[in-house]
Amino acid sequence: MELAGVAERFHSRTVLITGATGFIAKLLVEKILRLQPGVKRLYLLVRAADQVSANRRVESEIMQLPIFQPLREKYQTHFSSWFWDKVFPLAGDVSLKNFGIGDARLAEDIRKETNIIVHMAATVNFAERYDTALAINTMGVKHMIDFASKCTNLELVLLVSTAYVNLMKQGIMMEKPLQQWRSYDGRSDLDISEEMAFKDEKLKELVYNNASERTIRHTMKKIGAQRAKKFGWANAYVFTKAMGEMLAYEQNSRLPIVIIRPSATTSTWKEPFPGWIEGAKAIDTWITNYGKGTLKFFPTDVATVIDIVPADIVVNAMLCIISYHPQGTADFIYQIGSSMSNPIKLGQMSQTTYKYFSQIPFVGAKGDVVKVKQPNFLATMASFYETMDKHYKMPLQDMLRRGLSTTEDRHIYNHLKREYDFTVAVAEVYWPFTISKTRFDDLKMQNLMGMVTERDRELIPCNIKFINWDKYFMETHIPGVMDYESRELTRARL
Repeated sequence: MELAGVAERFHSRTVLITGATGFIAKLLVEKILRLQPGVKRLYLLVRAADQVSANRRVESEIMQLPIFQPLREKYQTHFSSWFWDKVFPLAGDVSLKNFGIGDARLAEDIRKETNIIVHMAATVNFAERYDTALAINTMGVKHMIDFASKCTNLELVLLVSTAYVNLMKQGIMMEKPLQQWRSYDGRSDLDISEEMAFKDEKLKELVYNNASERTIRHTMKKIGAQRAKKFGWANAYVFTKAMGEMLAYEQNSRLPIVIIRPSATTSTWKEPFPGWIEGAKAIDTWITNYGKGTLKFFPTDVATVIDIVPADIVVNAMLCIISYHPQGTADFIYQIGSSMSNPIKLGQMSQTTYKYFSQIPFVGAKGDVVKVKQPNFLATMASFYETMDKHYKMPLQDMLRRGLSTTEDRHIYNHLKREYDFTVAVAEVYWPFTISKTRFDDLKMQNLMGMVTERDRELIPCNIKFINWDKYFMETHIPGVMDYESRELTRARL
């Protein structure tokens, strides 16, 4: 197949996108529609009980978003009819065979029409229940592969993974497959069917013992962390994503599968407008809670190079891969991030964050202004726990010994205890990322970008080296994150 420009690549094509209500997927839908109005159809798979519910989800969670304002302005009163002419919501679930599409005729039509599949469905909760993470991140890939193998006009499958499947080693992580069916260190076997059976057996035990839903949820989260650690991954999220990649590797010789591994995704750099974000991403948990004064200590090596990539750059890289990836090549994994082409250290990012909140402090619901202090980072988990004992655990124990005799005493104790529990919980989830000595090679992605035409370099810019990180954080990302935080707080009060 001749390499086509990005607009031409999508002309008269049908694209199936799973996980369509996710942050990146929404941007992908908007960008395809804006770049190529002549796209034939976008099938958007969303979790919904029926077609009516699927339509409502797409309308409220995608179509009505501010990111579609440029298209609304372009099509004016015809926008709605134009949108629904291009977009077809699908009620389904990637954790089920055939995506849970109950209408056999519809499923067959989709398999005949689909030219490109973009598999984005995932749970990105680092502390997810093991059964849930397996069902979506691992078995979801299997069900996608089964569906794709029956698509008669399929040209490409793009699996969206994460660079952090390769986190736990030091040094530069190459754009290569993980060891097939092996633990991360390669010392023990890893069998997905055994993991599924293990999970099923644990659930049966819990149900047999009449465990409450809360106990089941807590136990499955604990098991997810344990199984990830056993096989060498940081958490259930990256562990189950890694197993999903392994399932994809198996099919690479018979299906046109390509994998993209973005690093930590942040708000949009430029398109469709700067600073748009949904959900608190990894670094945003620290940014928002530092700004609100609730995260005073954190395990971080300030010399660590943090690998981030704005969401619109991820979308452009996906479009670059779909449009320019050479068919039949042995290379099928691309990483996109900043650590090689435009590195930023955590110390630099934290100082920019401190500068931002010093100039624009967070104002609480009661009008109280939070004055931030210099970030207090601890270079190891041992020093972090020692500091938490000194500033939280010991004072809390002392308060209990003296007794909580007044309402004010109980209020102070509860506030301190909540802050302690929250800080430790967040630190234990994110420390592998903030004390990491890992950098992600992106040479194959850089080489692919070198094949892009001058016109497409303007349409789908994905070169991170041009980003001024201080300016981006001060003027774009942190304002975007805090705006999202404000919207969520407002919605919670309604």
